[in-house]
Parts: sequence; structure tokens; C-alpha cells
Amino acid sequence: MPKFQALAEYAAAIAPIIDAAHVNVHATALRAATELAETSGVTPGLLLDLRFVLPLRPLTRAGLAAIHRYHDPAALEDAVREHLREGTLTDGDDGLRLTARGLAYVHRLYDVHAAATARAWAGRDLPALAELAGRVLEHAERVPGGALELVAPPYEPGGTSPGVLLFNRLAALRYHRADAHAAAWEAAGLSAAEIVGLRDGPVRAEVEAATNLRAGRAYAALSPAERDTLHDGLLTLI
Repeated sequence: MPKFQALAEYAAAIAPIIDAAHVNVHATALRAATELAETSGVTPGLLLDLRFVLPLRPLTRAGLAAIHRYHDPAALEDAVREHLREGTLTDGDDGLRLTARGLAYVHRLYDVHAAATARAWAGRDLPALAELAGRVLEHAERVPGGALELVAPPYEPGGTSPGVLLFNRLAALRYHRADAHAAAWEAAGLSAAEIVGLRDGPVRAEVEAATNLRAGRAYAALSPAERDTLHDGLLTLI
């Protein structure tokens, strides 16, 4: 019998595992990523978050705000201006784009993450897990005005390691859940600030249940056995 009988239940179960696997790579790569930023003269935050987005497509300020919907707008604009000063971003009519310097930095960052995933996830079937995550991502709903339509598909240049493919696909899936969460709290009449400060209780429970219903639909791309494989495989990565 399949471990998960309902897609919503599955979405609830796998979300913290995806988060933990993603954080594990960032923690493993922290020293090397910090050194790369220092030697490159680059402020890492924004380019680290958008490493798999900006090489493919520009981002308007509205798009940036959708991706970082829980961030302080003033702090976000300060980060943009820092990258403009450093010469890693340009600001044109179609939005923010990477410069040649910014793209070179992202490619070096991919190398850092390739080494980190090779260490942290050694011995796992990363190509199979990346393929499953990719299928879920392709099936995930792109909400108009949401983050996922801006961040997916992720940047996957030729020769990208299976670990980096998986890492970035999981990062994009986190934005899929973030969109589902935003749709749920908006339907409940809440704002981003209100949901951040909302305590456990009936309203929070309703929002989380609605989030899982929305997020769970993407996992219909996999068979029950494949969902178990993805869940159990990702669990070994944390």
C-alpha cells in the first residue's frame, strides 16, 4: 500500500524535507561561497538566491518583490543598488539583468555548489532524484503574478552536475509552495505581514491545509511509488 494516500498529505510531509535538504547544501557550501564572494568582490545574497533565474531571464522590480514577498522592500532595493554598484547587474527597460561579471560569478557559484553536493550527498542516486523533482516542477501550477513562473525552469547549462540540478530544482519547488501558501492566506483575507505574525490556531491551520491542497497537485506527476522514492530519497540528504 502506498505510504501516502493523499497528495495534500504528501505535500505536507515532503515540504520540510525539501527545506532541510536545500539548507544542508547552503550550510555545506557556506565557507567556500563566502570565500568566493570575498575574492570576487561581490555581495552574495541576491545573486545567491537568484543564481538559477537571472542567467535565463530579466526580473522586474515587481517580479523581484513576488519572489521575495516576505522581505522588506527597502532592504531589497538596497541589495539591488549594491549589485548595480558592483557591476554584477544592469537595470534596463525590461528589468534587472546579469552582466558578464555577474554571470561569471554565478558559474563559479555553481562550481561551489557542485562540490558541496558531492560532499553532502555522496553515494545517493542524485540523477534519479533530480529527474523526479524535475517532473514535479514541470507539472506545478504557475500562478499568474507568482514566484514560480519567474524562477522556473531553472538555469541548467550543459555539464551541470546532478547534485546542482537537484539542488536548484528543489529551490524552485520551494517557490511553488510559497505561491500556494500566498494564495491560501490571500483567500483567508490576510496580508504577508499578518501571516508572518500569525500564531498557531484555527486560522493558521486552515491556511496550512489550503496550502497543502494547492501544493499537492504538482505531485500528481508521479506515481505513488515514485512519490515514495522521492520522499525517502530526499530524506537521506538531510
